Amino acid sequence: MNSTSVSPPPVAHAEECWASLNSHRMRYLRSGSGQPLLLVHGLLGYSFSWRFNLEELGRIRTVIAPDLLGTGFSDRSSEIDCSARASADRMFQLMDQLGIESTDLLGTSHGGGVAVMMANVAPQRIRKLILVAPVNPWSPHGKLITKILATRFAQLTFPRVATAFQATSRFWLARLYGDPARISPGTLEGYTAPIALPGTWQYGLNVIACWHDDLRELEHAYAHISQPTLLLWGEKDAAVYASSAAEVKKRIPHAELQVLPGVGHLPYEETPQLFNQSVIDFLR
Repeated sequence: MNSTSVSPPPVAHAEECWASLNSHRMRYLRSGSGQPLLLVHGLLGYSFSWRFNLEELGRIRTVIAPDLLGTGFSDRSSEIDCSARASADRMFQLMDQLGIESTDLLGTSHGGGVAVMMANVAPQRIRKLILVAPVNPWSPHGKLITKILATRFAQLTFPRVATAFQATSRFWLARLYGDPARISPGTLEGYTAPIALPGTWQYGLNVIACWHDDLRELEHAYAHISQPTLLLWGEKDAAVYASSAAEVKKRIPHAELQVLPGVGHLPYEETPQLFNQSVIDFLR
């Protein structure tokens, strides 16, 4: 459980809400009205990631943007199963609590993998699917480092060097943008705010420990997506390579692909107007 004086940064046009999943508190933001749209953030992101999207998407949908358990301002716990499949199950638990029978679904990066799992586990509950640079087996970047970080040695030693890693967070954030000049004021502070909460780094390592098992499961899952699907990628994505987009697309029968020129891994905050319009056009 969390016990800290760190407060979430304010996000305009959103209501802060809480749900209880197996005795763990999950924070989520809610905005707009209409049919539901569930947003699933990436690894070590949280609902703050959608600060430039909630108002616009809320004009056509009731937007639900959770902080996944283990990150953001939701509870941390060593009991949490950090596999993509378990995260998908928790998203369905959240939907059940909110009385949502079916939803449009948008997932990015690691959250894109969670969204793919959801679309496979209960396809009748997912209407339309939007995947933003989703983790997939055909992007080679990160495969070696995730194997290293999944080792017992790394699990024991990484928390000791996490402070040094955090000190270079501006560099790592800039790598996620096609043009670092587009980083808005307050972005770095917003992302680093919850990292100080105990258990954050361990959550990230636990996700990585599941990474390669998740990739094997996702290779099968991508081939069984039946929903209309929008794939959005930044041309300059340095985390999940845009070169893997074609491999993802050819496995999804009803997919359209948009590659955004000059954009990196976070199109929803680097070019939010373009991103919001693409999502709205697809959902309409």
